[in-house]
Amino acid sequence: MLSAVALAVTTTLSAQSFAAMSEAKTNQFWWPEQLNLSPLRQHSPESNPYGANFDYAAEFSKLDLKQVKKDIEQTLTDSQDWWPADWGHYGPFMIRMAWHSAGVYRVHDGRGGSAGGQQRFDPLNSWPDNANLDKARRLLWPIKQKYGRSLSWADLMVLAGNVALESMGFKTFGFAGGRQDDWEPDLVYWGPEDAFLKDERRDKKGKLKGPLAAVEMGLIYVNPEGPHGKPDPLLAAKDIRMSFGRMAMNDEEVVALIAGGHTFGKAHGAKKPSDCVGKEPAAAAIEAQGLGWKNKCGSGKGADTTTSGLEGAWTVTPTQWSTNYLDNLMNFNWVMTKSPAGATQWIPDNKAAANLVPDAHIEGKRHAPIMFTTDLALKFDPEYRKVIERFRKDPKQYELAFAKAWFKLTHRDMGPRARYVGSEVPSEVLTWQDPIPKADYKMIDNKDISALKKSILNSGLTKQELIRTAWSAASSHRVTDMRGGANGGRLRLEPQVSWEVNNPDEVNKVLATLTDIQTRFNKRAGKKAVSIADLIVLGGSAAVEKAANDAGYKVNVAFKPGRTDASQAQTDVLSFSYLEPKADAFRNYYSDEAFMSPTEMLVDKANMLDLSVPEMTVLLGGLRSLDANYKGAEHGVFTDKPGQLSNDFFVNLLDMSTKWSKVEGQEGLYEGRDRKTGEIKWTATPVDLIFGSNSELRAITEVYASDDAKQKFVDDFIAAWVKVMQLDRFDLK
Repeated sequence: MLSAVALAVTTTLSAQSFAAMSEAKTNQFWWPEQLNLSPLRQHSPESNPYGANFDYAAEFSKLDLKQVKKDIEQTLTDSQDWWPADWGHYGPFMIRMAWHSAGVYRVHDGRGGSAGGQQRFDPLNSWPDNANLDKARRLLWPIKQKYGRSLSWADLMVLAGNVALESMGFKTFGFAGGRQDDWEPDLVYWGPEDAFLKDERRDKKGKLKGPLAAVEMGLIYVNPEGPHGKPDPLLAAKDIRMSFGRMAMNDEEVVALIAGGHTFGKAHGAKKPSDCVGKEPAAAAIEAQGLGWKNKCGSGKGADTTTSGLEGAWTVTPTQWSTNYLDNLMNFNWVMTKSPAGATQWIPDNKAAANLVPDAHIEGKRHAPIMFTTDLALKFDPEYRKVIERFRKDPKQYELAFAKAWFKLTHRDMGPRARYVGSEVPSEVLTWQDPIPKADYKMIDNKDISALKKSILNSGLTKQELIRTAWSAASSHRVTDMRGGANGGRLRLEPQVSWEVNNPDEVNKVLATLTDIQTRFNKRAGKKAVSIADLIVLGGSAAVEKAANDAGYKVNVAFKPGRTDASQAQTDVLSFSYLEPKADAFRNYYSDEAFMSPTEMLVDKANMLDLSVPEMTVLLGGLRSLDANYKGAEHGVFTDKPGQLSNDFFVNLLDMSTKWSKVEGQEGLYEGRDRKTGEIKWTATPVDLIFGSNSELRAITEVYASDDAKQKFVDDFIAAWVKVMQLDRFDLK
């Protein structure tokens, strides 16, 4: 019989020996170029232990928020021996956790952010920039345990940051709950690098490529020591402006966030990380139970804590709100030095400053304040310096700017105010929230809807024009940050009305006609009225019904009024411009600015619209049969009855009488010829042919191409169409 020790050794050896041979290899391992459809299958309801219908917002609304905050505040000053609090207060630690939870948000694709509580999962859980934040979440576990499903981790992490600020004398702008928790990691493109803290993500001019915002793999924003470790404040300022700008922050917000955030707490670099610090949580031993970065030097905690490798505090009162950061930054001359861990940082050249900052753990010991290269960037960059000087002259302005910037940082990915829950939701409406006005009129009824459909279909507009316009409006929505969509009627406003993908000439023609119909209806409707936003969707729905009827199917496309029209003044043009699609496979549109292949952009767009693989398939095939391509292009319109809602796309794609080949001299274009006559029957792009080429997509294509699936195709298309049209109707959810 084996001893317990021998059994443990044998088990370990067995696990190591057989891991490689027993691990299932994905198809991407064998065929790296194969289209990956897994983004459309992530966050399955089966992963959620509370079930698909669980409503975090409803549960949060039942909480006694004041009591929750009291419990958090008590935790902040209950220092634990296993991870002692700096200065006896975990407030700065919780601010960093909340900041880093929200700070991965990026405007170009809306991914990242605090929603979902993704910091609990790899890879974010194990990013170098998130070192030791695993301990912050463990400190909060008793709070989470007490309130259970009523308080999501996503809400708790942000709320803990707010309570931390308030406990240290700062007045926050407000807090909104209702974030739901994810139960598996997001599939997100975080960069092309194959190792942490590398930078292979820039073009020849130094700008970040694609949707990325952080400047190095594993960082939230920028390298605090300067670009690639080069201690140049002005170069650092360029990286800061680029990175923070891609996370939705302007110059004032950048200065407020850095200055306000660095008012509290300290950096940790007591020892050299390479000599002392162990593996991140994802690579740590099983007995570590999800904790990482074990420090073997000294006590491994408290005064010996090693995180970034930088060491020290910025202010003389690291657990109290003050303007001391601004004063220190501007009043001292800063000279370069090295932390105990060997990292580049800065201290005052004035020896009198050497004893200003109390040590975080050793009573009676004092230090000089420090600055990062990125802090000095605020002093030496001319535009940032103007903001700093303005804040110094008016501390109240500074305080409000930080409060608003912090609120934006931690709420940017929540979407519109309609999703906000709780007693601390601020009353002020902010432009970056994409506000939509409340209706001051009665909604149209079924009789009105029927009459309006007739008016639209008899207006001279084609089915294709109506369908494309409705799609242009509704498909601008992205579930990653709940922005865009038809509600608000922003298709008629800048910048959306000028987006190339929307074909501005056609959109303006349709909008002019719909506006005439709206004006006539509203004049005679009394207390009732209809918005352009509703008419855009209703026009598309009416056209889909007509197309189905033309194909022999009598259907009703569900429509619910209630959308209202925002004004140009309520629209942040710069912020909204990030929603412009660089590719839309559903309209067979692909621009030079697209950062992935056409088929990968197809999956990305479907993911943004929260579509499953079957929903993506039926929508694309249906839109092709409806002849809804960008500017009426014929590619992929595999039917001799364009404009009718039929399954012809799937039938003809699988027809073996057609032989496909590339068109010489035209990249991304294919022609399908009759095998017998050699005559051209169809033309296509990669996003058309992928439904016959990819084995998973072909399996679904076969379903819709079958003789017994014609009605199913129509029903499934309409269900998917309505889903897209209502993605932004948070008033219905």
